[in-house]
Amino acid sequence: MKAFEGTMMIHQPLPALSNSTKLLLFAPTLSHKLCRSFSAASPAHEMGLRLSKKASSGNTPGHFNKTSSSVKHTTPNAYNQRTQERVLEEESPRVSETTLPLKTSQGQAFPMGVSEVENGINFAIFSQHAAAVTLCLSLPKREKLDWQDGGMIELPLDPRVNKTGDIWHICLEDLPRSEVLYGYRVDGPRDWHQGHRFDSSIVLIDPYAKLVEGRRHFGDASAKLSKFLGTYDFESLPFDWGDNYKLPNIPEKDLVIYEMNVRAFTVDESSGLDPEIRGSYLGLIQKIPHLLELGINAVELLPVFEFDEMEFQRRRNPRDHMVNTWGYSTINFFSPMSRYAGGGGGPLKASWEFKEMVKALHGAGIEVILDVVYNHTNEADDANPYTTSFRGIDNKVYYMVDGNGQLLNYAGCGNTLNCNHPVVMELILDSLRHWVVEYHVDGFRFDLASVLCRGTDGSPLNAPPLIRAIAKDAILSRCKIIAEPWDCRGLYLVGKFPNWDRWAEWNGKYRDDLRKFIKGDPGMKGILATRISGSSDLYRVNKRKPYHSINFIIAHDGFTLYDLVSYNYKHNEANGEGGNDGCNDNFSWNCGFEGETDDAIIKALRSRQMKNFHLALMVSQGTPMMLMGDEYGHTRYGNNNSYGHDTAINNFQWGQLETKKNSHYRFFSEVIKFRQSRRVFGREDFLNTNDVTWHEDNWDNYDSKFLAFTLHDNNGADIYLAFNAHDFFVKVSLPPPPPKRQWFRVVDTNLESPDDIVPEGAAGTGSTYNLSPYSSILLEAK
Repeated sequence: MKAFEGTMMIHQPLPALSNSTKLLLFAPTLSHKLCRSFSAASPAHEMGLRLSKKASSGNTPGHFNKTSSSVKHTTPNAYNQRTQERVLEEESPRVSETTLPLKTSQGQAFPMGVSEVENGINFAIFSQHAAAVTLCLSLPKREKLDWQDGGMIELPLDPRVNKTGDIWHICLEDLPRSEVLYGYRVDGPRDWHQGHRFDSSIVLIDPYAKLVEGRRHFGDASAKLSKFLGTYDFESLPFDWGDNYKLPNIPEKDLVIYEMNVRAFTVDESSGLDPEIRGSYLGLIQKIPHLLELGINAVELLPVFEFDEMEFQRRRNPRDHMVNTWGYSTINFFSPMSRYAGGGGGPLKASWEFKEMVKALHGAGIEVILDVVYNHTNEADDANPYTTSFRGIDNKVYYMVDGNGQLLNYAGCGNTLNCNHPVVMELILDSLRHWVVEYHVDGFRFDLASVLCRGTDGSPLNAPPLIRAIAKDAILSRCKIIAEPWDCRGLYLVGKFPNWDRWAEWNGKYRDDLRKFIKGDPGMKGILATRISGSSDLYRVNKRKPYHSINFIIAHDGFTLYDLVSYNYKHNEANGEGGNDGCNDNFSWNCGFEGETDDAIIKALRSRQMKNFHLALMVSQGTPMMLMGDEYGHTRYGNNNSYGHDTAINNFQWGQLETKKNSHYRFFSEVIKFRQSRRVFGREDFLNTNDVTWHEDNWDNYDSKFLAFTLHDNNGADIYLAFNAHDFFVKVSLPPPPPKRQWFRVVDTNLESPDDIVPEGAAGTGSTYNLSPYSSILLEAK
């Protein structure tokens, strides 16, 4: 899209809906308040603010107020009254050191969140069921962030003035343009059986906060109970994307995706980076040469939205030794993870450095895909809630609840975001647009995307409004959109995900079927052919393409590739859940011994199997995805659910990479580059009889574990492939090469490096080939 070629669009909002249209989402009936809000602004007036000091700890702290300002605030028992409005009682102004006059006006309902308007800074927040909303502020230029000690300026909003439909709003004229911390206290009905979870003692994060301030250093145990607040910046100059900057715009059929964790990629000392930037966005930039050498052209980043990595340590529990390093526990959907900034720089620096990272990756021709979690949040369940935002603002709107007001749990984490509620849907769309417009990301992988296909009552929808809106959205039209097409309550939609010919899917069937064949399960030959040729049984529908299948054998959850060939069973004891977490159906094979061994024969077989998996992945039609660390054989020692370990279990080991540079790593890199240099592997359309010849006349042989085929190139550069999952040699009769050509051996996974892959091809292949047990070959006609 030409709109993204320059830099001007980045700091100009591109609303998909007009404000008047959005009002229909938030205000089903229009009252006199609507007209008043969008008429001329009410005269600014000076309002005394109360200062509050919370004397509390834990999730639901109490507080007391030190007040001697010109406004006295009282709250009648609103829960038995229909008005449910706050009452302001004017008193004679008194001089007091706690009186901080600020000029305010009623503000406006849109845009949501914080915005700079002509007459000041505008705050707008949605809550349909709230009876009272109080804006809480901490002003900048103080030696200490006073909100960490509980002191905040509080400004109650008058629903007769500061409310339009279900949106509460106010404009402050005298606020600084940056470094202000803010949040909200929200009160309302206390009836849990109606789905409400209001608690006015908690200062809540604005769902539309573009930046979030919290602890400054990742995993800082001394600040594990730190609070999080929104902040903003209207002072900094626009980010300079550069005169020659352009988006990679890589066709989906040409993608090779590298799933990775920003922190884990460089945090280990072996990265050799300055300690100030290890585990940061800037650290990733320093390692772009590795990504280029490997040959991938897209990174899929594990969650980079703000999350609390110390959430497990806020109370005593079996997991209180763990640090959430994966990040699937979102606090806010607009703000980049602030502790990925270099040197504890905070949210503004994180935002800036995130853009530097995207700019650098794009400059290297690498796209940026974000793993996003819109199926649940960090706020957990009712038994052990961690209320930071949505739960306290309007639980009944933001989360799915049953008829008794209890949280539904389709994501396995205690709550389920109410994605197809109009207000929540608009929040998600606004978030996605923000990441595309402001940060230039190229696509999104949606965690547990089947949750996004459920209605407000949890029932599956054939045409989910959110899924359709994402597919049809103008701003998102250039983006790759990828579904993880299942959830934790059995809604398995692989090959059936509502797609509008736009959505790609993590192909879980590809993963399972490839694992079964390569390790030697019988009866898998036919299905292997289907998976390698693009899974037409799943995706040859309407206008879907082979590249809508995201092919993978390994992902962040589950075994690493090394562990897949080294363990029959998961070993998750370190997770604190008695080994009950993590998947039991791994379709793995330890090659004869569980775990580490010095047996040279077993080690050679494991090496061969890893190469077999990688070759199969890279020659398959569809979009291949590999996991960070598999290029050198990273191990988690059998832990297939290592989300909570900020250690070498998850962290990239650069020293190990160096030891494998001329062997395992070389093979992986060269195979990726070979795929990208040959047109036969990334076809736009599904294979037809002119594209492939299957050298097989006994498809129904259940015991056969051998498959061979030729991919035809229009110019005669055919590719012959054979996979032998038997435990014995298979002598193969090779088909004749195209006229005036001969077969050159490019890959034989049974050979040692550098003979295991010879990109230019090794001559001397005759009319037969003796294929070793558990090995595969690739020949090219030249």
